[in-house]
Amino acid sequence: MSEFIGREKELAILKDQTLKNVASFVVVRGRRRIGKSRLIEEFCKSYKSYTFIGIPPTKETTRQSQITEFTRQISDQLDLPSIALHDWADCFSFLAKQLPAERVVVVLDEISWMGSKDPDFSGKLKTAWDFLFKKNDKLILIVCGSVSAWIAENIVNNTGFVGRISCTITVEELDLKSCATFFGNRSKRISSYDKFKLLAVTGGVPRYLEEIRPDLTAEQNLKKLCFTKGSFLFDEFDRIFSDIFLTKSDVYKKAIMSLLGQSLSPTDLADKIEGKLNGRNSSYFEELELAGFLSRYYTWNIGTNKIAKSSRYSIKDNYTRFYLKYILPNRHRIETGAFEAKSLSGLPGWTTIMGLQFENLVLNNRKQIWRALDIKADEIVWDNPYFQKQNTKSKGCQVDYLIQLKSKNLYLCEVKFSQNSIKLDIISEMEDKIARLNAPKGFSFRPVLIHVNGVDESVIEQDYFSQIIDFSQFLY
Repeated sequence: MSEFIGREKELAILKDQTLKNVASFVVVRGRRRIGKSRLIEEFCKSYKSYTFIGIPPTKETTRQSQITEFTRQISDQLDLPSIALHDWADCFSFLAKQLPAERVVVVLDEISWMGSKDPDFSGKLKTAWDFLFKKNDKLILIVCGSVSAWIAENIVNNTGFVGRISCTITVEELDLKSCATFFGNRSKRISSYDKFKLLAVTGGVPRYLEEIRPDLTAEQNLKKLCFTKGSFLFDEFDRIFSDIFLTKSDVYKKAIMSLLGQSLSPTDLADKIEGKLNGRNSSYFEELELAGFLSRYYTWNIGTNKIAKSSRYSIKDNYTRFYLKYILPNRHRIETGAFEAKSLSGLPGWTTIMGLQFENLVLNNRKQIWRALDIKADEIVWDNPYFQKQNTKSKGCQVDYLIQLKSKNLYLCEVKFSQNSIKLDIISEMEDKIARLNAPKGFSFRPVLIHVNGVDESVIEQDYFSQIIDFSQFLY
């Protein structure tokens, strides 16, 4: 098994549950491949534990087949004779009575799969918690799954579980320092630009990072992982969508594909897939957001500090955007081997897409930017990508990342991913954005440049930027 990397905060939250004198009900959720099960496994090393995993639903999967698999796992793990049960209430009751009166962790992994065929599953689990599981003061019950929307609806936001959940852990992408560990002992000899080219595709998803070979260049790694028939990331998109969204996967794919190369308002996105915005497609977008594929960025009124009605959806997951842009359109050529001699840097829009991917990395690691700017979280009014609609009073404006402080300081962060050093024209670009930005009098503008591969000396000599941040420093 590979070395466990990062997740110190999440492990600390889980270990805190062992300091209590009552049973704990813990929810762990996050996108596929993000390392939820691995996190729980690492935590469980120090305790007696039992893990039960739902089976991926198919057209043939029934409520009873899920129960039969669950009871089989009970028999195997607790070294018991085969048992025959036919209801989830009986399963939970039987399991609770077998648990030792000592510190023990019970994990229900892929819980949405377990309960997918029984509309009363969550109610039966709630009853079992109230009357059986929580009576064991040494028990930590962890429910885990990738279908975050199911968990939100049936567990986290279910009124039946109000006051019962001890904590909810949403497992996010690894931070940059943890990501760098996957490059091994060669890390210091690999340029930051090469690392970021890979991270622009894998993001901080541990399972993808495990596939990196540090002895290969970034381009060789990407060809091996993405542009080779049968390779891990070549088929990954269809796997994760069928696992998470099952029979509804096509409409979710259509929604994401509509966002390729652009961000859209909820109304415009609905127009792309089904027409008028309604409760049904709104729930689709929310599910994609919970699953980690989309981000919904709200803009705000700088003068009043109030959130604006307008918002935009964009693709959050770096691998998903890369797949739709380059792998899907070239699937046939890749399968026939016609893509082997193709230079990746020569692909259409390569520079643009790498820039968008890098912006995602920056936003996913925005706390590093706060530290570099010596900004405390409680000083921030709003922070997000910022877009200002053009109208009769204002020009259109878009800022890669805007931070508004209570002190009436606006940090306008320009994010640049370039193979070459940033040239002097970056200053005129920033000046134009500041001129367009509709901010009341009394605000100070603090332009910030975030880069990877250096800044031309002429830019530094102008002393224009409040701070120039080399983002590669966060890899070490």
